[in-house]
Amino acid sequence: MFLDISQAFDRIWHPDLLFKQKHTLTSNYYLLLKPYLADRNFAVRHNYILSDHYPIEAGVPQGSVLGPLLFSIFTADIPQASHTTIASFADDVAVLSANEDPVSATRHLQTHLSSLAEWHTRWRMQVNQAKSVQVTFTTRTNVCPPLTINNAPIPVAAEVKCLGFIWTNDSPGKHTSERNEDNWISSSGKCFDFSDLTPNCP
Repeated sequence: MFLDISQAFDRIWHPDLLFKQKHTLTSNYYLLLKPYLADRNFAVRHNYILSDHYPIEAGVPQGSVLGPLLFSIFTADIPQASHTTIASFADDVAVLSANEDPVSATRHLQTHLSSLAEWHTRWRMQVNQAKSVQVTFTTRTNVCPPLTINNAPIPVAAEVKCLGFIWTNDSPGKHTSERNEDNWISSSGKCFDFSDLTPNCP
């Protein structure tokens, strides 16, 4: 299961990110990063006319040095599950389940997807069901039953492009490099636990 997060970097709300930073980082790091997010404004200029200033309440800059780090801090508490593996690299998220029985594999994935849907709603992010993809990696004829997230069906495909590589259902990962697999796996570790915290919504 490969999830597409809608406008992932743009939907990181600053109050929520600062809330997570405050509960995970030391005070020195928190105070260092806070000015990067807090009290920022924007204005629009058209010809010689400048609009009023408005606060920037969400988003981390893409292409910046701190952008991926801040995104990783925000998503470090993404739910894990005992019968599935979740791997993420920036805004690319994959949820994997291995089982000889395709029905059991789907049941484990569906349970995990339900918790992921709750997490994304809790932290005001959105999964794009239409751009997410379900792929069954197997050499058998059986395929996993369809999956849903937020009661919407997830498209089924024979291959998916992720991190610039093609993953096909009959030969998963044949186009991936060992280096990329290491990066993918090493980035999926759980660093922080916010399961008992409540988001600081405005």
